[in-house]
Amino acid sequence: MTYPPGNPYGGGNPYGGQPQPGYGQPPGNPYGQPQPGYGQPPPGYGQPPPGYGQPPPGYGQQPPYGGPPPQGAPSGVPATLNPQSLPDDDNVNPYVFCIALNGEWFMSKGAMLAYYGNIQFDAVTEYSSVQAWVANRFSSPVYIQDWVVAQGHGKLLIGDRGFDLNAYDLDDGNLTIKASNLCAFSKQLELKQSIVPGFVTLIGTGKFIASSNGPVIFVEPPFRADPDALLGWADCPSPSVHHDAQWMTQNIRGMISGALGRASGEERQYDFTGQGTILLQSSEIAREDPAVLRLVESQTQLLTNAQAGSLGQRLVARAQQQH
Repeated sequence: MTYPPGNPYGGGNPYGGQPQPGYGQPPGNPYGQPQPGYGQPPPGYGQPPPGYGQPPPGYGQQPPYGGPPPQGAPSGVPATLNPQSLPDDDNVNPYVFCIALNGEWFMSKGAMLAYYGNIQFDAVTEYSSVQAWVANRFSSPVYIQDWVVAQGHGKLLIGDRGFDLNAYDLDDGNLTIKASNLCAFSKQLELKQSIVPGFVTLIGTGKFIASSNGPVIFVEPPFRADPDALLGWADCPSPSVHHDAQWMTQNIRGMISGALGRASGEERQYDFTGQGTILLQSSEIAREDPAVLRLVESQTQLLTNAQAGSLGQRLVARAQQQH
């Protein structure tokens, strides 16, 4: 058999054209144009097509003014919010909460991030002079200067240092919470000073918003908690303080810390008994509470001069230990 095979209709072109090229020559183009040389790659063989790997024209460019709007946000880009798309009394994300304000809310100073609408902020100390109900709802003199009343109508965004924010509903209950983590609460709730330093108690029916350094976990008594990790407790008796004397005697650092008035969760815990729920945050990093200093300063009035001098020496020694 010869190569290439012969034409089954005879040696010539069945359409009356010229005979096929000779042996070893590429077959003729039926349209009368010669093909590229036999065994040679076509032009551009192995080369990428024009524009290969290049973005299409106009990629990444803004559409011309007056052109059609983009179809949604690109993947991975958060949507832009407005008063209509913001949630009502719910989280915008784990770190920001949106209050649909229609009246008054109590809010800690510095918690406001932004707002839509007509909202006014007044210090609790000033607002209580013209609204008697404020004095009945907020009865914590230690913390009163750290709170404001937000009044008006709109969407109010609050946050706290990038901590997780959660809303809780009280139904004719009581909850004691670390004062530095309480961000806001509705005016239906009543706030009182807790007997445990650094904590306040909410009583009644309403909503409050609290921050936590990490997600919140809930446990039941009997339970012992590190004071720095403790966020609060609901519907159970106030805790007692448990000191682990054995740990302190076996640990030199614990003995020094105890002598200087400092303690960690290893040697001092809050001991819970009875029925109820305990709230813990996922970290022992505590927020500095400015009201604690005011509370301690007020108590120093009960000290004698000798006791005040001794306390001063301990505080100086403690400050030096931290450097």
